[in-house]
Amino acid sequence: MREKIDVAEYAPTILRELPSGVLLTASVDGRANPMTIGWGTLGIEWGRELFVAYVRSSRFTHCLIEESGEFTVSVPMRTGEKDHDQRINQILAVCGSKSGRDIDKVAELGLTLVDGEEVAAPAIQELPLTLECRVLHKSEQDEALLPDDLRERYYAADAPHTAYYAQIVSAYLLS
Repeated sequence: MREKIDVAEYAPTILRELPSGVLLTASVDGRANPMTIGWGTLGIEWGRELFVAYVRSSRFTHCLIEESGEFTVSVPMRTGEKDHDQRINQILAVCGSKSGRDIDKVAELGLTLVDGEEVAAPAIQELPLTLECRVLHKSEQDEALLPDDLRERYYAADAPHTAYYAQIVSAYLLS
């Protein structure tokens, strides 16, 4: 079951959970790959609700978004119940440390995929607050324009990010 939600009403929850990790899932040819992200932005641009996701160009998920032009964002709803929250932490840890090039994270974690309403990328039942997103614009970050401290801290040994400005085309809670 899906309960439609107002993104603005759930913005505090999304923004509170984002630094600890949410899942961004992209899918091509039926192969879904969830990746933990800790950076993102909610906002309004071009008169549309957007989620801006930042994905390094070296990541497998980057390839999937480039091909599909869409993704879902799955946000945990922590309950304070130890087993539930430990399961969420395990999901976020694996999806943030393993590459979809090497393993099928969905199978390894026993995740429950739920077909998207408007996009081909699935929602993740275990993280029920879902944003379905379709890319409207992308921008490659130019490291040279960043202050030295940020460039040294975040880009010394890895590729820059692509910022994907994606319209939220559906938002709901899975039950």
